[in-house]
Amino acid sequence: MNKLLALFALLAVSLAFVSKHAIAENCEFQMADMNWPSATLMANVDKFILEEGYGCKIELIPGATTATFVTMNEKGKPHVAPELWTNSVAEPLEKAMEEGRLFSAITGPITELGEGWWVTPETLKRHPEFKTVLDILERPDLFPAKEDLSKGEFIGCPAGWGCQLSNQSLFIAYEMEKKGWILVDPGSKAGLDGSMSKAAERGENWFGYYWAPTSLIGKYNMKLMEFGVPFAGYENWNGCVAKGPEVCIDPKPSAWTKSIVQTVVTKKVKVMTNVMKYFGKRIFPGPIMNSMLVYMEDNQAQGADGAIEFLENYPEIWTNWVSIEAANNIKKAL
Repeated sequence: MNKLLALFALLAVSLAFVSKHAIAENCEFQMADMNWPSATLMANVDKFILEEGYGCKIELIPGATTATFVTMNEKGKPHVAPELWTNSVAEPLEKAMEEGRLFSAITGPITELGEGWWVTPETLKRHPEFKTVLDILERPDLFPAKEDLSKGEFIGCPAGWGCQLSNQSLFIAYEMEKKGWILVDPGSKAGLDGSMSKAAERGENWFGYYWAPTSLIGKYNMKLMEFGVPFAGYENWNGCVAKGPEVCIDPKPSAWTKSIVQTVVTKKVKVMTNVMKYFGKRIFPGPIMNSMLVYMEDNQAQGADGAIEFLENYPEIWTNWVSIEAANNIKKAL
């Protein structure tokens, strides 16, 4: 009898193991853990779901938009970029997809997202005449630069971010230097966030680049400005603006291009049926993502902590992304 019970116990353990891992398709790969909050949250959610739900083995490695794209395109690693903002790499990405090196698993993994030039709500309260970016550009005196109070400061992107090149090009296109502006490199995401937060909390004027969904945009009710000019076309943006001043000699003034965010994979992951089905369904609602980013900021939570918080509190969302079997495995692992 004892031998029989032991056999049944072993069989039960074996079946549980098979249930969890049978759907894994040699599912081992590297995933970029991008250096901004929504991306690191997404990467860690993906890691937990795919490992616990589908038996994958995933290595998270540090990533950033341009650097990650280059290594994926040239070396085939990492194998997944969960939240790649592709405006800055549109032309080489299109070429990589045409040549079969990279593939889009989904476009729009987060709803209600976008990027552009923002001001604090207090700025608009004091200056209701500011209807567009063009209006603001005429008043650099209202945004005095710390390094030169006679100039206005526009806060751009940190070096290495794809948006740095686009902001540099638009700075030239709008002849902002001639109008009395300085383009400020905040040095890091912390520098960019600190600049915005300090101004918003003090009720001061602030003018710079940012994106949504993010905790700071929601927390401070920041206002995205219309540019006052139409979008000048993809040839101007992709072929010039996004390439920066070393390549883009004569950029045309333009509204910011529509933000395109994709989950991009290499050939190794493209053939993983269950993984690709998951990515194809994995869409974070913008308001939920914003709330998660506020949670992470308020609690100084890392991506892995945020992933657990999301999975525990929003099963009605993520269970729609996975099979019933995978959902059961994930719930057991939480």
